[in-house]
Amino acid sequence: MSSITPRIANSFITEDFLLQNKFARKLYHEYAAKMPIIDYHCHLSPHDIAVNRQFENLSVVWLAGDHYKWRAMRTLGVKEKFITGDGSDEEKFQQWAYTVPFAIRNPLYHWTHLELKRYFGVDDLLNPETAKEIYSNVAGMLKRDDFKTRGLLERMNVEAVCTTDDPTDSLEYHKAVAKEGYKVKVLPAFRPDKSFAIEDPAIYKAYLEKLGNIKSYDDFLSALEKKVDYFHQCGGRLSDHGVGKSFLRRRKSRADL
Repeated sequence: MSSITPRIANSFITEDFLLQNKFARKLYHEYAAKMPIIDYHCHLSPHDIAVNRQFENLSVVWLAGDHYKWRAMRTLGVKEKFITGDGSDEEKFQQWAYTVPFAIRNPLYHWTHLELKRYFGVDDLLNPETAKEIYSNVAGMLKRDDFKTRGLLERMNVEAVCTTDDPTDSLEYHKAVAKEGYKVKVLPAFRPDKSFAIEDPAIYKAYLEKLGNIKSYDDFLSALEKKVDYFHQCGGRLSDHGVGKSFLRRRKSRADL
């Protein structure tokens, strides 16, 4: 029985990917596909958008800061050196390429190939055999002006993005983009997780000092309220809370009283 090499099987990402009947195809191709993207939650860097950053390679634009990919790599036993450590960009990409085939039936597998196809026109499945060529080809594309940060946003017809921002953030880059009048709206979203991350007293104390002159619980609430007002002034209308397990346990124990 002959084996199929990675180069023979093209990507499963077709124009009708996930569209399983004529009604789905009609709704998508005639309506949804033409609509702009309004992203209410993302982890894009407002700094990168403001300065229109040019990324050096696919590892930098794709792996740096992506905790979903990191989690998959750690689960597979990839050394931290090639995740958040001092491994080279290409080594880290190679380790992600090693991980991808194991992620089949996981959204990471779909997202990876959707992004390769829609942004860079890559049809090959990503795996250790195809990684080097994909990495090299995409690095060449990223050197072009239309593949800078704003070009990537505009390529996907993005109308607005809401970034994830701590209450202590200055929001200076959001204001700079708004002042410039850039056609893609870049808006802050209030993410106050650190304001109740009390597990490490030293870190929490330093955070409160950054938040404001906090001497009491009322001061704490007042400082957060002022930050909410500031976010509102900068166009923010959304909040995104990440509730940890310890917080949920405390809520449950009180509910049982």
